[in-house]
Amino acid sequence: MGALAGLLAACSPKEAVQQQSEIKYEADWESLSQYEVPEWWKNTKFGIYFHWGPYSVPAHETEWYSHYMYNDGHPVRKYHEETYGPLSEFGYKDFIPQFTGEHFDAEEWAKLFKEAGAQFAGPVAEHADGFAMWDSELTDWDAVQMGPKKDIVGEMAKAVKGQDMKFIATYHRHWMYAWYTTWDKNTDAGDPQYEGLYGPWTPKGTFNMAETKSDPLPDEKFNKEWLARLDEIMDKYEPDIIWFDNRMDIIGEDYRKEFLAHYYNKAQEWGKEVVCTYKFHDLEEGTAVLDLERSRMKDKQPFVWLTDDSIDWKAWCHINDPKYKSTNRLVDFLVDVVSKNGAVLLNIPPKANGEIPQEVVIRLKEMGQWFAINGEAIYDTRPFKIYGEGPQEIKEGHLSEHKNKEAVAEDIRFTTKGNNLYAIALDWPKEDHLLVKSLGKSQNILDKEIKSIQLLGSDAKLNYSLEEEGLKIQLPEKVGAHAFAFKIELSGQVM
Repeated sequence: MGALAGLLAACSPKEAVQQQSEIKYEADWESLSQYEVPEWWKNTKFGIYFHWGPYSVPAHETEWYSHYMYNDGHPVRKYHEETYGPLSEFGYKDFIPQFTGEHFDAEEWAKLFKEAGAQFAGPVAEHADGFAMWDSELTDWDAVQMGPKKDIVGEMAKAVKGQDMKFIATYHRHWMYAWYTTWDKNTDAGDPQYEGLYGPWTPKGTFNMAETKSDPLPDEKFNKEWLARLDEIMDKYEPDIIWFDNRMDIIGEDYRKEFLAHYYNKAQEWGKEVVCTYKFHDLEEGTAVLDLERSRMKDKQPFVWLTDDSIDWKAWCHINDPKYKSTNRLVDFLVDVVSKNGAVLLNIPPKANGEIPQEVVIRLKEMGQWFAINGEAIYDTRPFKIYGEGPQEIKEGHLSEHKNKEAVAEDIRFTTKGNNLYAIALDWPKEDHLLVKSLGKSQNILDKEIKSIQLLGSDAKLNYSLEEEGLKIQLPEKVGAHAFAFKIELSGQVM
């Protein structure tokens, strides 16, 4: 997502040791800073969500198709006009009838997500395109009245909770301000009768990326609708997690505070603790959980954090030429993030007809098989004194396929639970042993005796020796694939 330096120290919410007592939250940052991260969130490491909407119909290049198709000179505009005709005749609205979703099955999707090892799951409730994926009383442009004619958010909320997972709803509507060229009367986006989808008229050049705020900023009407739709999602579906994309700071600060106070107060009425996420400085530090995008910390953090990533290297929605990440890369990324006190929200891209691509299904099931063996080293864990062994400065794509690697011991990550320290090797060693250099006598990092060592998935008690250069573990038969978790039982609590 870009440079994170300077942000990290300012992004750590206070974490609760015990369930917080009831608080009446007011819409000011001081009151909202009383929020404490729930214990269940600290135990939660993996979730799945999906970008699915009318932008899935063209399935071309990007989920930003709806924006780029209106941009003069953009390759997507050229593709659109060559494929569908001029924007005065075929605009974004005309994809909605083709967004049929006939194969969508919330129960089957939720079962797949659970099988993949997810602890929370849910949909993009509204992307930047202005199309609501729930049964809304506030707009006619929703998935119940148009397209699939189904309450996608509602059905997923019921199915996800039925699988004993936490329910997440993500909300991107703030991006929708000036997303379309409403000033251009030569396109359907400039026709006032479609304002309910394309948004209010804005001057040419209003839209900007996250680094530069729009000029002018959204007016009171847009702010109120942004808030009203959020409140509707909240009141109808009681999400355990509400996730925001960045650029939310174009919304008036008072509206952001009002939402957060309402959410936290409603959660207490529901009798549960909830999580809200934000990026950069869109919410005040200490009031919610920091989320990164396609990014991760280079070292362990003292606060819990989240990263969202897509299974496709290129796009967040289904496209016709996807490039999916390998299961090995997905697992390695997860292990690295968890070792640094983070969690992963993985995006998958369903087709417009509601099918999940088979290559995606295969990867999710393979992740589930990995969790079936190694979940003990991930779920409910906490970081160790150090995140592990290996490069601190991690670039996107590192830890992907591990081709032509020589020193496997450089890629080990640690997690802890009770009396157990887990050393997770991201590759199977090429020798007959694993050398964990960080745990050597010379490092003086272990302050407990080792009682036993076991490879998860194997019943064999492993021989080992604690030497100056490292902890040397003799290997059993290989079990499973991808990362390999060695359970080191100690004589007392690890941390």
